[in-house]
Amino acid sequence: MKFGPVPLAEAEGAILAHSVALTKGRLRKGRDLTQADLSALAEAGVSEVTVARLEPGDLHEDSAALALAEALVPDPEAAGLSLRPVGTGRVNIVADGPGLVKVGLEQIHAANLVEPAITVATLPHLHRVEVGTMVATVKIIAYAVPAAALEAACTKARSALRLLPPVLQRAVLIQTRVSPEESGAKGHAVTEARLERLGVRLAPPCLVAHDIKPLAAALRGAEGDLLLILTGSATSDLHDTAPEALRRAGGDVAHFGMPVDPGNLLFLGSLHGRPVVGLPGCAKSPKLNGADWVMERLICGLDVTPADIMSWGVGGLLGEIGSRPRPRRLGEEGVSEKASRE
Repeated sequence: MKFGPVPLAEAEGAILAHSVALTKGRLRKGRDLTQADLSALAEAGVSEVTVARLEPGDLHEDSAALALAEALVPDPEAAGLSLRPVGTGRVNIVADGPGLVKVGLEQIHAANLVEPAITVATLPHLHRVEVGTMVATVKIIAYAVPAAALEAACTKARSALRLLPPVLQRAVLIQTRVSPEESGAKGHAVTEARLERLGVRLAPPCLVAHDIKPLAAALRGAEGDLLLILTGSATSDLHDTAPEALRRAGGDVAHFGMPVDPGNLLFLGSLHGRPVVGLPGCAKSPKLNGADWVMERLICGLDVTPADIMSWGVGGLLGEIGSRPRPRRLGEEGVSEKASRE
């Protein structure tokens, strides 16, 4: 591509690189200059303009952007994604439904390294999305790029994006209480709102005493694809009330604890082939916490292993939540070491 200032007499058919004010109105950048445009420019006292001209082997920005978007999502219906109309060298890619966006990290990195003017920006891998959420944007940042470079980027980026839709449909939340005054209403409402974002129905409230026997009985009777436990007293050990109740009900505990804050005191297990998540106390807040990552992946059909959970430390500091009664840093407001762990 040739780029630079030229006299008006040489500008016909070239791409206007920068918008120019006219006597009336303005010519927008990116347009193919016509003889009428040149006359209007001359009338405005303009003698030269900065333009771009495609050379043999170049591909126009719109054609390049569309080609790359189609390579990223060659079968939009199967991928659960849609391509928005191309314009100014850009194509936005949006979700057709709720779910998690699966991103081929190495593919995107490789495509972006081919040519600086060829760019793809995406949401983080496994980020939760809703209908119409933009998951990626393709932007060609020059008016044209070499066709060979575009072809190489398309090859590297092929099928790098797709939506993982929800596969679980029903969930049960069992809450425990340590005093008769506790209703569990807040925990149920917040959890229901979380699940609704992915189209999962939550069973009616289930509240039992904070004791192994009644919790185990509730687990045995629970009917749902995903079982959630939210205790009135935080789980502090692999053999605390909730994990022991899961074992008593015939289930298994696979992991306890995670390097995500808020969310440290989560445990993961299973009962007769169904995933069980022991929610941390911060799950009573609608703010993002580690349990969101676990539940979203399970709901969308992904296995969550202890190794997965323990790999989330980088990026796992999610910040304070307003409802937390104690700060995380010792020495603040007279917090003891024991209190900071609760």
